[in-house]
Amino acid sequence: MKGGAKGIVTADPLDLSGLPDGRAERRLAFIAEHLVVPKGVGAGEPVRLREFQREIILGAFSPGVRTGLVSMARANGKTGLASMLAVAELFVGPPSAEVLVVASDARQAGITLRMAKRMIELNPELAERCHIYADRIVLPENDGLLLPLPAEPGALHGHDPSLLIVDELHVVTEAVWEAVTSMSGKRPESLTLAISTPASSPDSVMWRLVEHGRAGEDPAFFLREFCAPDGCDTADRDAWREANPALACDEPFLAEDGIEAARQTLREPVFRQLRLGQWVTGAEAWLPFGAWDACQARRKVRPRERVVLAFDGSASGDSTALVGCTLDGHLWIEGLWENPKDPRWRVPREDVDRAVDAAFARYDVAELACDPWGWRSEIEAWAKRHGERRVLEYNTAHAGRMAPATDRLYQAVVTNAVTHDGDSRLAAHVAHCTAKRTPQGDLVSKDKRGSPRKIDAAVAAIVAYDRAAHHKTQKGRRTRSFAC
Repeated sequence: MKGGAKGIVTADPLDLSGLPDGRAERRLAFIAEHLVVPKGVGAGEPVRLREFQREIILGAFSPGVRTGLVSMARANGKTGLASMLAVAELFVGPPSAEVLVVASDARQAGITLRMAKRMIELNPELAERCHIYADRIVLPENDGLLLPLPAEPGALHGHDPSLLIVDELHVVTEAVWEAVTSMSGKRPESLTLAISTPASSPDSVMWRLVEHGRAGEDPAFFLREFCAPDGCDTADRDAWREANPALACDEPFLAEDGIEAARQTLREPVFRQLRLGQWVTGAEAWLPFGAWDACQARRKVRPRERVVLAFDGSASGDSTALVGCTLDGHLWIEGLWENPKDPRWRVPREDVDRAVDAAFARYDVAELACDPWGWRSEIEAWAKRHGERRVLEYNTAHAGRMAPATDRLYQAVVTNAVTHDGDSRLAAHVAHCTAKRTPQGDLVSKDKRGSPRKIDAAVAAIVAYDRAAHHKTQKGRRTRSFAC
């Protein structure tokens, strides 16, 4: 079908006199009678709403409801349902119905628009009454408008929506949500409906709204959550069905083998968040849940045992860590200096200096690998005292070196090829690490810029394990200095 205006629409308004009067029932009837599945399971056939979809529509369009939030896992037809409701609103909503679809960016918002376009195109009765443009759909008979918008506060002012659909609320900021809600309430009946997977952190607009809905004290707020039970096994297929109504319904349109494939390839917290609909603290965590704890071992580092040390230093805000690793892959904290939330605090450089000297006296140190930022004078002094061949620079900002090192420790943890002494400080720093994707591979980073959740000991552990693995392959030979 050719996009754009088709001149004056000559078709009579669609006869909807036989539809029920109730908000929800009217939309259910329109969808069943006029919409066609655009793609996927049942493509080209009339839409057959599943029971969970009917439940959502009946709840969100109940009398008096102004805000709705549906939390569910991926691949359960969120975009399809949003598109159905958007098209229905154009035809059975109030005069001058205005449907806004807000998503993380214009591309994502356009996905719902394209699906809505296709639903209209597949029914000639609807198609001959609409103008379909590249960026909107217009229904001239009642001045209806369907418009996708990016989740940017500046783009959301000046509208009067009868239905505002927020796609993937978990990426929406507080400023965007305030702009969205500032538009609501101008009409006798309007609805803001968010459909989303859970956010990756409780520090989000979505979590605040979930808590509001769970309290059950706001009759104008509808909440429906589809999620697996807390603590369930990720391989529990009954749990999959609780989280994925498209898998558990009559005529399912989600396949178990697809979920199993995702389980095999996604990190566990991400799988729980995206495919089990669970709220998981640290869904962006670098290591799978429980993997680090499983590597704890009763292992004492012997005096004069050959080891590698790694140093990651700061001046005040972050922590400073000295971590050791034996050549058979046992990690421990040799020294850790953390800001006690005192803005005047500075790293006690003399204490760090003494700790380095003590470690060289206690062990047979094959190498001290140091991140040089802010500590060059100390590193030069350590090299003079302990040997330039043993005190080396290791730039942790160099992705080409850190990404393989990060992957090396990740693989060792998930295969239990590394051990540690269970130090709660190191465990906390490891738990704070999030996985940052780069072309060279994963790097670890804080959860957000300026976060108080420190990761310096984990960074030092990555370096220590990487260099210990290198020295293990050298069969005891000392290596020459390097810098990067």
